[in-house]
Amino acid sequence: MSANPPRPQGAQMPPMELPEDLHIEYANLVRISHSPSEIVFDFAQLLPGASPAKISSRIVMSPVGAKLLLRALAENLSKYETAFGEIKVPGNSSLADYLFRPTDRPTDS
Repeated sequence: MSANPPRPQGAQMPPMELPEDLHIEYANLVRISHSPSEIVFDFAQLLPGASPAKISSRIVMSPVGAKLLLRALAENLSKYETAFGEIKVPGNSSLADYLFRPTDRPTDS
């Protein structure tokens, strides 16, 4: 069985409208939880030295919708990496350690 079933012939994205007053959120952390009928994504901003992380958006999807989102993300990340190169994911450290590590200061020359 294929992990990514093919899309039905003729399946297209429905038209979407982007409202002029759309509020855009930046998130660098997501907590994912679920019940038998829903997958819940809490998107948050984690700032260095600040605790707790501030949840800015909550998205609730059906399990089928979440699985379709997973497939769409995988397809888009593959296209991104083809165009721009491999995305390197941190190894042993946590994502927060990776995102908020001290920056290397430029040396005076």
